[in-house]
Parts: sequence; C-alpha cells; structure tokens
Amino acid sequence: MPEITIAKVDLLIEDMTLEEKIGQLLIVGMKEKTFGDELDHLIRQYHVGGIILLGKNISHPAGILKLLNESKRANSGYEIPLFISVDEEGGRVSRLPSSMRKLPAAEYFGRIDDEKLAYQTGEYLADLLHGFGYNMNYAPVLDVHSNPKNPVIGDRSFSSDPHAVADLGMAVMKGMTDNGIISVVKHFPGHGDTHVDSHLSLPVIEKTLDELREIELIPFQRAIEEQADAIMVAHIMFPELDDNYPSSLSKKIITDLLREEMQFEGVVITDDLTMGAIVNDYTVPEAAVQSFNAGSDLLLIAGDYENQVGTINALMAAVKAGTISEERIDASVRRILRLKERYKLKDDPIEEIDLNLIEKKFLELMK
Repeated sequence: MPEITIAKVDLLIEDMTLEEKIGQLLIVGMKEKTFGDELDHLIRQYHVGGIILLGKNISHPAGILKLLNESKRANSGYEIPLFISVDEEGGRVSRLPSSMRKLPAAEYFGRIDDEKLAYQTGEYLADLLHGFGYNMNYAPVLDVHSNPKNPVIGDRSFSSDPHAVADLGMAVMKGMTDNGIISVVKHFPGHGDTHVDSHLSLPVIEKTLDELREIELIPFQRAIEEQADAIMVAHIMFPELDDNYPSSLSKKIITDLLREEMQFEGVVITDDLTMGAIVNDYTVPEAAVQSFNAGSDLLLIAGDYENQVGTINALMAAVKAGTISEERIDASVRRILRLKERYKLKDDPIEEIDLNLIEKKFLELMK
C-alpha cells in the first residue's frame, strides 16, 4: 500500500465520503482475543481510524500477532492505514502476555531519576511494540502523583514533582517517537490529585486554573513545547473550569485551555468513552458527539459494537442536522491523516516476533 504524503492529505480528504471521514475519528476495541466479524465490519465497512488492544484481548504472543495481522489485512484494500494502539506503560498497566517480562512502573524510574535511562526505556518500548506490529502507545503518564489516596494513578506517575514528571516523561516520549512509535501522553489536564477511579465513576478536582498551572499543567505544557503528537484527555470534573461537563467533554478545557491558551496543535484523543465516569451520566454516542464538539479529534471507544456503530450514526446525524459542520470534521481528519503520514504508517503484517531479541533488550535495559 502506498504511503500517504502531506501533499496527498488534502486530496484524500476531498475524495473521502462523509462516512469515511467519520470512521477515521474512531479508535475501537473488541471483546475477543481473536479477529471477528464485528471488527472486520468496522474496518472494511466503516473505515475506522484504528484499533486498541486491552487486557481482555491479550493471549500468547502468536495470538496477538495474528489478531493484529488480520486487522491490517482487513484494511489492506484501503488507502489510509490503521492506528494499531495499546496501553503499554509498564507496571500494572501492561498488555503483554504473562510469559513476557514487564517493565517496572513509572515510579521506579522516578526514583532513579535518570533521563538517559528513561529515554532508553522509550527505545525499548518502541522495539517491543514494533515487534508485535503496533504503531501507537498510550504512554507516558504525565500525571503528577500529588494525592497518596489516588486509586488509579499512584505508581503510574514518575513523581510528585511536576518538573521531574516533565523531564522523565519527555525522555520516554522521545525514546518512542525517535524510533517510530506514536506517543500519546496522558491524562490531561491531570489525574494525579483524584481519589476516585474514573473507570468506575466521575472524579472531581476542586482546583482553579491558577492552581492547575502550578502543578498539573507543567508536564503537559512541556510536552506541547516538545512537539507532542497526541494528548489524551481524562474524564474528570473541574468545576472551577467548567461546571457543566467533565474535561473530556468540555470545550472550555479542550479548545479554550489546551488548544488556544496552551497552543496544542496535535491530535486530541479521549480516554475510553465507555468508562464509568462517562456512561453513568451519558450514552456513549451522545458523549462522543459532545466531546467532538468540545474539540476532540479521536474518540476512543473500547466497548461493544453497538456503541461504536451508534457513535458513527450519531456523528452522521449531527452533521446532517447542522450541529457539526463538515469543515469541523475535515479539521480533525486532517490532523489524524497528517499524524499517520508523519510516521509513514503502513498495514504491513509482521510474520514473526523475535522474543529472544526482546528478552535480550529487556535485560540490557534493566541491568
């Protein structure tokens, strides 16, 4: 399949149907460990922008390879390649088979506080993920560990010092991006000071914007200065910033703060829209439409097929009703396609993974 070039992006957008454009806005998950009819339909019929593998999809190395390869083959007749994404942070957030060694959590690297080692960790992650055929990783975590009672971040954070989080996070990010893996930094505008797990319900942080600037926003501002490709927005209520919508659905936070004040020009992706923080109060399709209107580009829907197709239909209906303009759709699709072009993504299958080489590189990193 030919690579997308920058010159081709606008031409591609001109030739795409509205259905194809909307498909590119979604990254979808699946229920199974094997490639099935629903995922095949989402790729071939709806031309989704990418897929994510979660813990429930992980089997043995050959099984992961097969699932990713079949996803790529399903898309092989289409000109736009898939994001093949995963959460591979290390520690308790790892999507590797149980037979493979996992990196320690970010807190371990924070204690060592060695930017060279952090960069080498990013390099190792790139080698590991390329081995399976991934091209996008939801890491590193840029949350500052400022609340010891936090049930969801904790050791996933490098440090309670925002400058240390920025330094080490940028080293890991560059280790990945310099070696061809798209890094999605997370969870904007900061999940470190919560005491509720957003997988279950909606956390609330009672901080002003000035207070956030002093701690939480420091690593993200640094990431923007360092040309981060993509930022994931968390599901958190910040009443001092927006008393109507959580951050992932908030125009005040995504457009006014992240885009305009902090001047982020890359791809904005939501955290999974099927998490309790969202579905306790919204349907997935209505949350997706609200998030897109707030300024998100990529909508992560790791849940069931009905919600994924329902979101596509809801976005189509919003365009036809005039509540979303096709120009707004084009702006997000342009950012998405340019990111795919920048990394020269291809849907080439990986026929075999060299587990011995990955093990050797792991041991070299951890010696």
